Amino acid sequence: MKSPIRLLRVSYLGGPNIWTYRPVLESWLDIGELEDFPSNLLPGLTERLMAWLPGLIEHHCGVGERGGFLLRLREGTWAGHILEHVVIELQNMAGMQTGFGQTRSTPVRGVYKMVFRARDEQVARRALAMGHELLMAAINDQPFDVKAAVEELRELVDDLCLGPSTAAIVDAATGRRIPHIRLNDGNLVQLGYGERQRRIWTAETDRTSAIAESIASDKDLSKDLLAACGVPVPEGQVVDSAQAAWEAAQDLGLPVVVKPTDANHGRGVSLELTRKEDIEAAYAVADAEGSGVMVERFIRGFEHRLLIVGGKLVAATRGDEAWVTGDGKSNVLDLIASQINSDPRRGLNEDFPLNAIRLEEYPAVAVELQRQGKTPESVPAVGERVLIMRNGNHAIDCTDDVHPEVAHAAALAAKVIGLDIAGVDLVAQDISRPLAEQGGAIVEVNAGPGLLMHLKPAVGSPRPVGKAIVDHLFAADDSGRIPVVGVAGSRGTTGIARLVAWLAHLGGPQVGLACRAGLFVGRRPLQQGDFSQAKAARRLLMNRGVQAAVFENGPLTIVSEGLAYDRCQVGVVTDAHGSAALEAFHIREADQIFKVLRTQVDVVLSDGVAVLNAADTVVAEMAPLCDGDVIFYAEDPELPVMSEHLSQCRRAVFVRNGHIVLGDGQREQVVVALDGVSLAAAGIPSEEQTHVLLASFATAWALGISPELMAAGLQTFAREVPLVFPPRVPLPGVDDTASSLPVAIKSA
Repeated sequence: MKSPIRLLRVSYLGGPNIWTYRPVLESWLDIGELEDFPSNLLPGLTERLMAWLPGLIEHHCGVGERGGFLLRLREGTWAGHILEHVVIELQNMAGMQTGFGQTRSTPVRGVYKMVFRARDEQVARRALAMGHELLMAAINDQPFDVKAAVEELRELVDDLCLGPSTAAIVDAATGRRIPHIRLNDGNLVQLGYGERQRRIWTAETDRTSAIAESIASDKDLSKDLLAACGVPVPEGQVVDSAQAAWEAAQDLGLPVVVKPTDANHGRGVSLELTRKEDIEAAYAVADAEGSGVMVERFIRGFEHRLLIVGGKLVAATRGDEAWVTGDGKSNVLDLIASQINSDPRRGLNEDFPLNAIRLEEYPAVAVELQRQGKTPESVPAVGERVLIMRNGNHAIDCTDDVHPEVAHAAALAAKVIGLDIAGVDLVAQDISRPLAEQGGAIVEVNAGPGLLMHLKPAVGSPRPVGKAIVDHLFAADDSGRIPVVGVAGSRGTTGIARLVAWLAHLGGPQVGLACRAGLFVGRRPLQQGDFSQAKAARRLLMNRGVQAAVFENGPLTIVSEGLAYDRCQVGVVTDAHGSAALEAFHIREADQIFKVLRTQVDVVLSDGVAVLNAADTVVAEMAPLCDGDVIFYAEDPELPVMSEHLSQCRRAVFVRNGHIVLGDGQREQVVVALDGVSLAAAGIPSEEQTHVLLASFATAWALGISPELMAAGLQTFAREVPLVFPPRVPLPGVDDTASSLPVAIKSA
C-alpha cells in the first residue's frame, strides 16, 4: 500500500503565466515514496488506468503521436506526470475538452509542479481531487467509481460553465483575438476591454433594447405592430376564459391555435384545434404557462425559426413533428420513451439538439392527444400513428433554402419590434417560396433566441451564428481592445507605471492605473493599497470609462496569478533580478527568472512594442520573443546591443551629453536635460530617477506620445502627482475627461 500523494499547494493562474497564455491550475505535489516507483514498477497500474480511462490512448504526450502516453506508462513515468493526464482525461470525459498539461520536477526530491488547462476554476479543482483519488486507487489496486466521478464533473460543467450559445459567441470572439471576461457565474460576458467593451448574455447584447424585449414578450402587441408595417401575421384575439377562447375560435374560423401571450420555446402552444373541449383544455394549458392567452387562426405548414442578427438572416431551421407508431401492446407513454426519447439526439440539457419529451414539461402534448381521442395510457393499434408534438423540434437546417422575400420579411419583423438579435418564428409549407403565395405568416418574434438548434442541428450543417453575433458587435477592424501597458520587473516599476499613466493621461484618454500605490482612473484614486495583483487589477478592464490602462506586474504576480490581461500594446521589462519571494517558488537561476519575465514580452501584440532594458543582458535577450517591435533603453548608447539595434534603424532611448535622447540610428531628438529634473516629490529615489525616465519615455514613445508632451508632462508629474494621487480637482480651461486619443493609441 503506497502512501497518498500530498497536494502541497494549489493555485489558479487566471491569465498568461509562465506555463501558457491560458488559465491553468497549478499544483505542487509531493509524491513521497512513489519517487522510487515509476509506473513500470507498479504492477497492474497501466492496465487499471487504461480500463478506467480508455481515452488515455489518445494522449500524445511528449511522444507526439496517438498512444504516446501509454508508451510512457509502460516504459516508466512518475506519479505527478500520471496525475496530470488522469485529470485531463476526467475533464475530457465530462465534456470539458482539455489538452494542455505539464509536470516539472523541483530541486526538492519528490516534489513536482503540475499544471493543466483550467477552463473553470471550480471544475478544475474538483477534477484534481477526483484524479488524485482515482490514481491512488489504481496504484493500490482499490475500487473507484469512474462513472460516478465523471457524472459529478459533468453536472459541475453544466452548472458552472458557459452555456453552448454563449460559448459559441465567446469562441468566435477569441477567433478574432477579441478578449473576454466573464462577469458572473452565469452567461453574462464582457467582450473587449474598457470603453471598447460590449456585453452579451446568451444571445442578448448591450444593444438589445429593454423596450423591444417587452414588446416581443407581448404577443398581441407584437402582432399589431407587425401587421401595421405590412408583415403577414395570423389573425388572433386575446381571451380571458375558456368560453371566450371558444367564442374567439368561432369568430376566427376553425381550426385555431391557442397559446400564451408571453411564453416562448413553444411551451403551452396547442395547434389545429377544432373542438370546443380541446380548445377549453388548451386554454388551461396556455394560461398556466403565461400571463394571458391568445387564440389565433391556424396556419397550415411547417414551423420555422429564422435567426436575424443585425438585420440579416444568418440561420434557419425547420421544425419536425414527433409521431409514434402503435404496436398493439405499448401505451403512448412507453412509445414516447422507446421511439422518440431513445433518439441519441434527444436529451435533457443543451448538449442535445432535440429535447426529450416529458409530459410534465410539455402539457400541450396531452391536449394534442385529446384532440386525437387519446390519453397517455392509450394503447394504439398495430401500425396506428399518433401525433405527439408539432412544435419545439426546430432541428433541420434550411438556411440555404430560405427565399429572399421570406428573409426580408423576417428581418423586417425584427426591425419593427426593435431587436438587434431575434428568433423569428414563421409557418410556411415551403420556405423556398414567398409567404404570400402559400398563405404563410410570422407567428412570433422572440428576444434572446437559443442558438443550439443552429449550432447542432439534427439534420444539416451547423451555422456560424456565434461569429455573426460577434461581427454584429464589432466592425471588421475592431478588436475591442484599449491600449494596455504592462510594466514587469522589480526595479522602479511603480514609478514607471505612474509616470507612463500620467503622460498618457495628458495625451487625451482616460487612463486607468493599477500599481503598488493603488488603483486610479485619470486623476481620481479609486482605492489605495497594492494593486499589482492581477485579480484586483483586472477590474480596470471592466470599467467602461477607461480608455487606456497601465499595469504594474511584479515577478511574484506573474508566478502566482498570471497577468490581468491576455495581450498588451506595450510590454516593459526593467530587470531580471530575483527575490526571496521567487525563491519560495524554486526560482533562483537566471534562466528561470527569464522564463517568468518573458511572459510580459510574449503577450505583446503584433502591432505593439516591447520596451526592454538593454543594460540587463537577460532582459535584452528577450527581444527576439516579441511579436511586435522593440525599443531598447539604457544610459550608454555605446553598449554593443544598443549600437547594433541603432545600426538597424530601430528605436532606442539613452543619455547623451546629460540629456535623455530618442534615437533611431538616423535621427536623434532631445527630450529633457537630466540636471533640470527631480522626481523626489513623486517619491522616486534619486538613484532610480534616470532609469525611470528612460523606461517611461521609451514607453511613451511606443504609445505615440510626442517628445514635447513628454517634457511638459514630466514637469507637471513632479509637481502634480505625489506618491498618492490627490482627489480630482478640475483645472481651469482643461477638460481632463476628454475622449480624444493620440494617433498611435487610436490605432491600438
